[in-house]
Amino acid sequence: MSMNHCLRILGLGVLALTWGGCTPPASPPPNFLFILVDDLGYMDIGAYNPDTFYETPHVDRLASEGMRFTAAYAAAPVCSPTRASIMTGKYPGRLRTTDWFGAPQPHTADQHRTRDQPLLPAPYVDQLPHEETTLAEAFRDAGYRTFFAGKWHLGREGFYPEDHGFEINKGGWERGGPYGGGRYFSPYGNPRLDDGPDGEHLPDRLASETAQFIAANREHPFLAFLSFYSVHTPLMARSDLEAKYEQKRRTAPEEAWGTEGSRKVRLVQNHAIYAAMVEAMDQAVGKVLDALDEAGLAENTVVIFMSDNGGLSTSEGHPTSNLPLRAGKGWLYEGGIREPMIIKWPGVTTPGSVSAAPVTSTDFYPTMLAMAGLPLKPHQHPDGVSLVPLLQQTGPVQREALYWHYPHYGNQGGRPGSAVRSGPWKLIEFFGEEHVELYNLKTDIGETNDLAEAEPEKVDELQTLLHAWHAEVDALFPSPHPAAANE
Repeated sequence: MSMNHCLRILGLGVLALTWGGCTPPASPPPNFLFILVDDLGYMDIGAYNPDTFYETPHVDRLASEGMRFTAAYAAAPVCSPTRASIMTGKYPGRLRTTDWFGAPQPHTADQHRTRDQPLLPAPYVDQLPHEETTLAEAFRDAGYRTFFAGKWHLGREGFYPEDHGFEINKGGWERGGPYGGGRYFSPYGNPRLDDGPDGEHLPDRLASETAQFIAANREHPFLAFLSFYSVHTPLMARSDLEAKYEQKRRTAPEEAWGTEGSRKVRLVQNHAIYAAMVEAMDQAVGKVLDALDEAGLAENTVVIFMSDNGGLSTSEGHPTSNLPLRAGKGWLYEGGIREPMIIKWPGVTTPGSVSAAPVTSTDFYPTMLAMAGLPLKPHQHPDGVSLVPLLQQTGPVQREALYWHYPHYGNQGGRPGSAVRSGPWKLIEFFGEEHVELYNLKTDIGETNDLAEAEPEKVDELQTLLHAWHAEVDALFPSPHPAAANE
């Protein structure tokens, strides 16, 4: 290794200390490109569903080059909690960031459409605490350049990406969707993203910003976090892509609907506007992957792809179907929390490999630190495990169970509850109902056969695990609604 290269490595400060003073690794530290999509369903990607109505060739290419996880989960069925779990390696129940930031608090619930429900939602923390050491801060402090583009939704001004370790922020602020200006088209009305030419498309702009960052930092290790606003509402798309899918829809299955609780649920993928939004996102992914190739960095960049919650199937336009998964965004059923997840670690992951191990969004923090050779600090990311053994295909990860805690009424119809998965078994406990459901996901991925009555010992086992976890993280719960109690 040349002296100049050694000096550049030493200039990374903490990385040099991690590597033992003047003994750098045999190769430079890996770059990281994290791609997070909003509201993308497990069955929306061709690599997961060959029969999908949507076309995703660039994400499918990524899956062919890396490892595809078939039992990957978001830590929550809605966006902000999952995003906080990625940034901290902690469950939302532990952080108390259990609902999307801006959702009703107990004292505002009477102004919300759920005011007639029997429970008041649990209080929650509505900004990413500064006391947490975020993923971006850990990498920045280790000498990495850090970049964020797109949706943040983790707090008001003072809690934006630049306040949590990202040196550059293009478009991240408090809103959960592109609701200003022309929404998905410039002018954006976003205080953290300059307007482009009239009609510029937001996903392409975010990809361009990310590509420019990559090109400008080819000589430095970096963490680039591309967090699409797509495919969140409002449902609107480029006219050319919308026309393409309107044509394709003519030969697609006709509309079909079922019910989930009091909501209707879409059973067929044929929504032309949503399909156009998915393809535009995929094209933007392709632009950034091409930027890695053009910069000569593809072989030294870890690429991670995931969604923050399940596809929207029971509300707000019902744009997608998650079948065979049950329900969708806002629900603790698989359609709300099981996600497409791909990790490409060049030289390590076998191209086209698949893992069926249950993993979750809290795992990214320790996994990425381990990939970079940075010290693992379990007190900073206690709820995640390193996925390196899976990626290396050297062994399983050691984990007793996965947990979810959503003590709120979801906009999409979901009810307050918690869930636990251990092995193939999943238990959902609904609060205020004295009701649990038990499913064997190995034989019933669609959660159609509730085994709670037939398997009382398994119910007791999983409830014991769940209640012990509640105590460990000091979880907050809903309370009886005074108005309902007086009826």
